[in-house]
Amino acid sequence: MYIIAGLGNPTRTYEGTRHNIGFEVIDRLADSFRIDVSIQKNKALCGKGVIEGQKVILAKPQTYMNLSGDSLRELAAYYKVEPENIIVVFDDISLEPGQIRIRPKGSAGGHNGVKNIIARLGTEEFPRVKVGVGEKPKGWDLADYVLSRFSSEDRKVMDESVKLAAEAVVAIMTQGTDAAMNKYNGKKK
Repeated sequence: MYIIAGLGNPTRTYEGTRHNIGFEVIDRLADSFRIDVSIQKNKALCGKGVIEGQKVILAKPQTYMNLSGDSLRELAAYYKVEPENIIVVFDDISLEPGQIRIRPKGSAGGHNGVKNIIARLGTEEFPRVKVGVGEKPKGWDLADYVLSRFSSEDRKVMDESVKLAAEAVVAIMTQGTDAAMNKYNGKKK
């Protein structure tokens, strides 16, 4: 079994923001594989289903970004899923809009949501799919930037990258992280 967690912030206020790209990838997977992600459980909106023969829990933590680990720790304990089978999808400001980067493990890289997940799971050893949202412009506050919406031009790019990130998640489960990295890292729609 896999837990696939997309990071973001709950409520309509944050829909469509850079920080919610993880939620968008979960929505894409849910639509593609007909999984209803509406059950409130373990501080997340969850849905159970099967993707390419693998049992999955799709999760959108409702704890707000910086406390995402609280939800993931509870989900992992409840479903008895090891960290190497928890795939986390989130925004990355160090990548160009739409660029994908898969990693099998690693540090938080300054991302507070991932930092909290590492702290709550007690390990950096979980696969992740980073979706580029672009670098913060000079003079902008980081929080204001990640909570802002995309330009119409970037929105088109991001819609395609959400599709690509969803494909990358499936590739991690079906082909392994290394094969998914070879296929998707650096790719941009």
